[in-house]
Amino acid sequence: MREPWWITIIKAFVIINLVMVAFAYTTWLERKLLGRMQNRYGPNRAGPKGLLQPIADLVKLVRKEAFQPDSVENGFVYIIAPIISMFTALAAFSVIPFGAGWHLWHWHIDGQILNVPIALILVFALGSIGIYGFIVGGWVSDSKFSLLGSMRTCAQLVSYEVSLSLAVLGVVIMGRSLSLVDIVHRQDETIWFAAPQLVGLLVFFIAGTAETSRAPFDLPEADTELVAGYHTEYSGMRWGLFQTSEYINMITLSALTVTLFFAGWHGPWAPLGPLWFFLKLFICVSIFIWLKATLPRLRYDQLMRFGWKVLLPVATVNAVVTAALVVAFQ
Repeated sequence: MREPWWITIIKAFVIINLVMVAFAYTTWLERKLLGRMQNRYGPNRAGPKGLLQPIADLVKLVRKEAFQPDSVENGFVYIIAPIISMFTALAAFSVIPFGAGWHLWHWHIDGQILNVPIALILVFALGSIGIYGFIVGGWVSDSKFSLLGSMRTCAQLVSYEVSLSLAVLGVVIMGRSLSLVDIVHRQDETIWFAAPQLVGLLVFFIAGTAETSRAPFDLPEADTELVAGYHTEYSGMRWGLFQTSEYINMITLSALTVTLFFAGWHGPWAPLGPLWFFLKLFICVSIFIWLKATLPRLRYDQLMRFGWKVLLPVATVNAVVTAALVVAFQ
């Protein structure tokens, strides 16, 4: 049974707003956890326990002047670059399944906004398109610092995308499908893929950390440097869209990790559906924050060497071994 189109629209509206709220309070969670891990205070002024800090940040970004360099020749491209990054980050979450689906009165409600047979490829395709927002934003700013930052971003994201894609080949082979829903059902029938695909999980998570520009792979943003990469010439909400896309990419990648390796909405007991999914998602996001609190930043040459000489061969060997085992035990 297929759900009516108007239910899909309502569900998309609700999910988009939930993801935006999750982004806002992920910034609060990160500051709180970093404060606890580094023995200092996190947000504690705006609201009880600093819970209104994301709202204060939003008001500040909205009211801040959005300047544009005089040397920018194409203002439309300058404005559209952060919108591309933001749109692709949100669109990628639309194929992530968070529940088995429900029957409400005479209607059926799917556990995801969009269920397509090539959902995994769609996620990677949208991630590749999102890179154009970072590249174009740095180029159109007409600043050598922004241009160099965008080139550095492109080099990192494209190189680690190869390892990210190869790391999931074992999951695709074992799940026998590119549909995320089918992969989740397959894990419920057999075993969570985190166990037989432990190497793939580790490669996927490390490459995903680089894809989302999180520490120790935070060179594209370089927030501790005087010149902060590709978005140097952006301010106000235009800069805020870049920040939003980065956090939503982290949430989407965590949700994809839960779906591919930890059986999505299934739990070891009590079929709680979306509650299991969001609990696993919370744990994955917290691990991203934990890494930022503990690991030093890698140099650029170390970063590239680690990607091409370590992750790529390991991901390739893992995929080949998985295919051989599946064929042998057929």
